[in-house]
Amino acid sequence: MEKTWNNKAWFLVLPVLVLVAFSAVIPLMTVVNYSVQDTFGNNVFFWAGTEWFEELLSSSRFWEAMVRNLIFSFIILAIEVPLGIFIALNMPKKGWGVPVCLVLMALPLLIPWNVVGTIWQVFGRNDIGLLGYYVNALGIDYNYVQDPFDAWVTVIIMDVWHWTSLVVLLCYAGLVSIPDAFYQAAKIDGASRWAVFRYIQLPKMNRVLLIAVLLRFMDSFMIYTEPFVVTGGGPGNSTTFLSIDLVKTALGQFDLGPAAAMSLVYFLIVLLLSWVFYTVMTNYDAER
Repeated sequence: MEKTWNNKAWFLVLPVLVLVAFSAVIPLMTVVNYSVQDTFGNNVFFWAGTEWFEELLSSSRFWEAMVRNLIFSFIILAIEVPLGIFIALNMPKKGWGVPVCLVLMALPLLIPWNVVGTIWQVFGRNDIGLLGYYVNALGIDYNYVQDPFDAWVTVIIMDVWHWTSLVVLLCYAGLVSIPDAFYQAAKIDGASRWAVFRYIQLPKMNRVLLIAVLLRFMDSFMIYTEPFVVTGGGPGNSTTFLSIDLVKTALGQFDLGPAAAMSLVYFLIVLLLSWVFYTVMTNYDAER
């Protein structure tokens, strides 16, 4: 008997496809259109071809911003992932402490990005900020407005404070899903604390760690609001990441063609690096 197909289910998916078309595909095609054209206003465009892409890829400004982005992302991953694992391992698994710790971990994630930037902008000031005042009281010359190193430290600490909770919650979810039988077997075998972590807890967290690394890499590589509110990309260009440079080009200089080309290259870089992260980590997991 010939099998018949019922395609009515596509009507349920159609609203989602229409929404995606309006919210993603159409704006993307608009950006592609701007990236190959030039305009002098009055909605008049001139064909530019690949001129903006060639100018972008030969610009030292673009490569310097990308290097800053990569350095920042790898510093964030090197701090937040181990710190998140450590906190998750030391959180209670039973009792009244569980909801308390979960709520405390979730609180930084609920704060909007611009509010986080404003909090740390005030917190780090030398005159009224607690951090700036007491660090300088210790004899350390701290001023994130004038010193590039202080600006980097402030932005990194701010991001760690804001997003380490995400890694903690993901790791904690992986830990609580481990059956007690694994721990009982390890206890019978006399396994050390390190052996339990190495052969039981870490393998069970591989999947959630993959998600945590991908999310934190993409978020840190596309970070904009927090460092822009705190430092504005300064002092100088020391904290001008690709996102900040892109907004300055598009809105500050109103160079729509170069900004569109930069956004497409930016998107492809994020996509490529995320794919590399995903492939390497999944292959490593499969080999084990």
